[in-house]
Amino acid sequence: MTELSAQTIVAFLGDIFERRGGEEYLGEPVTMAQHMLQGATLAERANAPEVVIVAALLHDIGHFTSEFGTYHPDDVEDRHHEDAGAEVLAPYFPSLVTDCVRYHVAAKRYLCATKPEYFNRLSAASVHTLGLQGGPMNADEVAEFQRNPNLEQIIQVRYLDEAGKHADMQTPPFAHFAPMVQRVVDSHCNSVR
Repeated sequence: MTELSAQTIVAFLGDIFERRGGEEYLGEPVTMAQHMLQGATLAERANAPEVVIVAALLHDIGHFTSEFGTYHPDDVEDRHHEDAGAEVLAPYFPSLVTDCVRYHVAAKRYLCATKPEYFNRLSAASVHTLGLQGGPMNADEVAEFQRNPNLEQIIQVRYLDEAGKHADMQTPPFAHFAPMVQRVVDSHCNSVR
């Protein structure tokens, strides 16, 4: 793997999208790249802040960086792609982005517990993984999750995650978002110096 830095992370991520973005996305009618690009495109169309657009773009990056491999319908345990993705991004991105990545799975469990109608939005693959991920949260888990200072944006990215599964949706490529990703990285890295 390339030595990662604030100057190379965006190219590294772009290379992942280029090389591996065509891989199947959990049995959905879109590829991995299409799924993440759709979430970012929907966020951009809704005039979301750049940091939320970037979080939507990168929320599933752990499917590429995790040593746990990719989802399979026969899986009997969770592969924790959310933690793998957050760990790769953490040195270069603000906590809002890494929280959206790390907790987008928990957000599904949270929404199924607090808004039971949300379950009806889930695709068959998402229902399957919900079971592997622990099902809807219990009351203690809900209370703990609600303490996250980035809860609103995590939930926003979760809704974008569910929305980004349309076979016929056109999106710009990763290169369109790359300058935005770099601005978020630069802003974070400058603030921690």
